[in-house]
Amino acid sequence: MNVKKLLTAAASIAAFSALPALAQTEMHVASWLPPTHPHNAVVLPTWGKWIEEATEGRVTLKIDYDLGHPKDLFTLVEDGVADAGWSFHGYVPGRFRLTQIVEQPLLGAGAEAASVAYWRVYEKYLKPADEHIGLEVVGLFTHAPGQIQMAEPIKSLAELEGKKIRLGGGIQSVLGERMHVTPVNAPATKVYEMMQQGVIDGAFMPVCEQKVLRLSEVADNLTLLPGGLYLGSFAIFVNPDFLADLSDEDRAAVLGVSGEKLSRLAGEVWDQCGHDALVESRASGVDIVEIAANEPMAEEFRKVAEGLDDVWLKEVADEGVDAKAALAELREIARSYPN
Repeated sequence: MNVKKLLTAAASIAAFSALPALAQTEMHVASWLPPTHPHNAVVLPTWGKWIEEATEGRVTLKIDYDLGHPKDLFTLVEDGVADAGWSFHGYVPGRFRLTQIVEQPLLGAGAEAASVAYWRVYEKYLKPADEHIGLEVVGLFTHAPGQIQMAEPIKSLAELEGKKIRLGGGIQSVLGERMHVTPVNAPATKVYEMMQQGVIDGAFMPVCEQKVLRLSEVADNLTLLPGGLYLGSFAIFVNPDFLADLSDEDRAAVLGVSGEKLSRLAGEVWDQCGHDALVESRASGVDIVEIAANEPMAEEFRKVAEGLDDVWLKEVADEGVDAKAALAELREIARSYPN
């Protein structure tokens, strides 16, 4: 799959999906982040094209915006306000614990590899725990590795102590606590404004947002750790009643173009977004510091991350799944991908 081609084809996909055609059922997908974000411009329209083709035009996809905070999208889809949606697990602390399996630091893999591994491990180990009760999970993915984006440069992780850092939840919160930052919780869409107004000093976010959220304008000091700080866990989900109302043929068709295929697409697109954003940030004069694995800051981070997987294993010990085996398998798949 060539993401560059997908990006250039986004407009034609949207036009294709807009045709009045033969559709009998329109699946409304609740979304957030700007419509120009690659997830909204490429991932969801491509999935919609797959669905339309697989169902011979009987099911189409429509993206709906501004239905609520991304943390509310799980409930909105469960309640049938929207037929489907996607969101970040870290926005709902307490509900999702097993999903942090893919967020653990030092995985050493990009979003595509991690997303494929995540889906396979979810299907094999995590699904029976039913953390997404009331929803049909049709895709799981991560963004590219989260990095340190600041208004002012840093020379060590110790300099982050006391700094006001936007954290999105999940493993970011644990890392922030270990680094002794002052955490500020907010959705990604608020980061530009908070940086511009000086409410925060920086954020832990993937490089993609340098471009799509224009963070290069306000966070023009980018520190890249090898493998990043963490990966962020996302789900794409559908209301089970919506699926039940489809014919057996169409339900099978929708699910057939979801799962690992959709997860891989999302990870690949988010990886590409990070690559493109980094090129643009360099061209626009962002101060980019790439830390090598043998440099002091990388060693600092390894110490910060030490033992985090054991902490997570203890936290999910009551979930009734073999989390240790799942984590080991996720790392094996991701690190050997695409073999």
